[in-house]
Amino acid sequence: MYLLDRFSAIGFNLNPLDRMSEVRHDEDYVAARRREASTQFFLFAGEMPVLRARGDTFEPLFTQGEVAEWGEPLADIFLGQGEDGTALFALAFDEACADRVAAEPGLEMMGLRSIALRGLVPPPLLGEIGGANAMLNWHRRHRFCANCGAPSRVSSAGWRRDCDACGAQHFPRVDPVVIMLAIHGDRCLLGRQPRFAAGMYSALAGFLEPGETIEAAVRREIREETAIACADVSYFASQPWPFPSSLMIGCFARALDTDIVVDTTELEDARWFTRAEVVDMLAGTHPEGLSTPKPYAIAYHLLKAFAEDLPGLLPSNLA
Repeated sequence: MYLLDRFSAIGFNLNPLDRMSEVRHDEDYVAARRREASTQFFLFAGEMPVLRARGDTFEPLFTQGEVAEWGEPLADIFLGQGEDGTALFALAFDEACADRVAAEPGLEMMGLRSIALRGLVPPPLLGEIGGANAMLNWHRRHRFCANCGAPSRVSSAGWRRDCDACGAQHFPRVDPVVIMLAIHGDRCLLGRQPRFAAGMYSALAGFLEPGETIEAAVRREIREETAIACADVSYFASQPWPFPSSLMIGCFARALDTDIVVDTTELEDARWFTRAEVVDMLAGTHPEGLSTPKPYAIAYHLLKAFAEDLPGLLPSNLA
């Protein structure tokens, strides 16, 4: 049975698949698993997962018979197997399949953010389909060899691309992103970008740069976006973020000052919020109508931990 931890509720975090990486190179084995009657499939039309509506529920898994009608996929990835031994693959088809989806009763194409936001699939399936989405995005964006420019081909059950021209092998990459709350006493620092929903504030975030530690990235991003200097940095939790393929690294940091200077190229606004305000924002009762990201995002859980002042999550040196 897959192990649960206290952060399994964060969107995309729960993925119980045995990835079976040790057999990805075995083409005969993978082909045999692909043909098994019990094998299940995620389908993607363009960049959109395909779901089957069954009353008030949505099913993202398809059977051998159902996928046979779709023809040859653009990409075919062996994701691994579930606890019951059932193999799981992700299949990508071009955007022209949208017409097929529209014509078949009960089928819908839906963005992964909407699936997560609406809670349409159970957490384990959300984690699995999130991983599939990230892998297929990587294939769409890496069709040519970065070494010589020649077309590359899918290999190793979808987990590698090979260049026959120069012999280079290319593997999926994950982009690390720090996302953090700077804390000063009973207040935390939040910002908003113009693209956010009206009234929503969130934790600051930014990409980790080459040659940089997580702690240094946290301090740099906070300083760059708000001019706030920070000291102690504490790790909280992480979250796979398949848009297209990032790892969100959640942290807290102790702020050394409180005078904000907003970098308007990055943020529309930034301000300090008291713990009581954050409680109201999480509950949807803030007097100014301000809100937080939804529970599928790690920013929500950073704010929830701050609001509840949970022992063991916020180090004492942040007090």
